[in-house]
Amino acid sequence: MPAPVLPVAALVSVLAAITITPDPVAFQLGPIPVYWYGVCYAVGLALTYLVITREARRRGLDARLVDNGIIIVAVVALIGGRLYHVIDQWQLYQGDLLKIVMPPYTGLGVYGGILTGTIAAVVVTKLWKQSFWKWTDVIAPGLFVMQAIGRLGNFFNQELYGPPTTLPWGIAIDEAHRIPPYNDLATYPVDTTFFQPLFLYESLSGIIGAVTLLWIARRWGARLRPGDLFLLFLVWYAVVRMLLETLRADNWTFFGVPTAMVVSAIVIAFAVVVFAIRHRPGSGVERWGDPPAPGEDADEAEDDETVEVDDDEADEADTEADVADDAVDEPAVDADDGADEPGDRDGGGDAARPAPGT
Repeated sequence: MPAPVLPVAALVSVLAAITITPDPVAFQLGPIPVYWYGVCYAVGLALTYLVITREARRRGLDARLVDNGIIIVAVVALIGGRLYHVIDQWQLYQGDLLKIVMPPYTGLGVYGGILTGTIAAVVVTKLWKQSFWKWTDVIAPGLFVMQAIGRLGNFFNQELYGPPTTLPWGIAIDEAHRIPPYNDLATYPVDTTFFQPLFLYESLSGIIGAVTLLWIARRWGARLRPGDLFLLFLVWYAVVRMLLETLRADNWTFFGVPTAMVVSAIVIAFAVVVFAIRHRPGSGVERWGDPPAPGEDADEAEDDETVEVDDDEADEADTEADVADDAVDEPAVDADDGADEPGDRDGGGDAARPAPGT
C-alpha cells in the first residue's frame, strides 16, 4: 500500500504544474474586447462599495453618501493612478502617446490613486460637511479589498512580477511580456523559467490588511481616534511596497533609488507624524466612542425625527401663542362692574369682591 501523500506536498505539486499564460481578454462585446484587468477592478470596486457601506452604517455615518461619493473618489483615483503608471513606465508610451488614453488601460499606480483619491475625499467631505477623518477609517478596509481584487488583473496581463524563482508558486511569463534582462531566452528559457508573482503578494497583503482593520475596528474601535485606521493602512501598504520594490527589475528610479521606495518612506513618515500629533495630550481630538445600536442609522434617525416647518406658519403659531398667554394673564372682570354707578349698594363694587386672603 503506497504511503499517503502529505497535503502540503500535494499542494506544492499542483502549484508547480501551473504553467499557463492567460489570455488578457475575458470576452468580446461585439468588436469591443473586455479585459480581465478591467473585470478585476470592477469586481474590486463593487466589493469595496459593500465593505464601505456596511462599515458606514455600523459606525453611525450616513451610508447613503457612499453612492455618489465612491463614484467621484474612484474616478479621480483612477486618473491619478493612470498618471503615476504612465510616468513610471514612460518607455512604454513615449513612442505612442495615444496609448495613454486609449483602451486597454492596463496599468495603474497605487500611490497616484491614493494621492488624488485622498484629495477628492477631502473636497467631497468638506462640501458635504462630513468628518474627513471618520470617513477615512470607514474607507481604509475597502482600499485593502480593492487592492486585493484589483491586483489579480496583473496576472492576466503578465505584469508586476519579480525575479526568477524555484518556489512552487512561481508564474510563467511568455516571451512577449518579458522585461530586461529576462527577455534573454537563452539564459531564461520560457518552458523552465518561472517568476515571483509580486501582484499576488500585494493581493494577499490586501486580504490580510482588510481583515485586520475590520477586526481592530470591532475590538478597539470606540477607543480609537478618527483617522487611526487610515494612517495604519498607509504605513502597512508603504512597508509592503518597500519590500516588494527590492524584487522589481523595471523600477522608476530617483537618483538610483526606486521612486516607490522614496514615496513609501515619505508616506510612513507622514502617517507617523500625523498619528503622534492627533494623539498628543491636549490635542482635542475626540475618540470614536461606541457605535449606534445594531440596525440603527444615527443620521437616518435624526432625519426622521426632524420636522420642517414653514417660517410663516411658525410666526403665525407664535402670534397665536402670545395672544393666548395674554388672555390667561389678564385678571378677570365682573360683567356688572361696568354698568354700576359708583356707590351702588346692589351687588357690585367692593362688597362683591372677596376679602383679601379668601
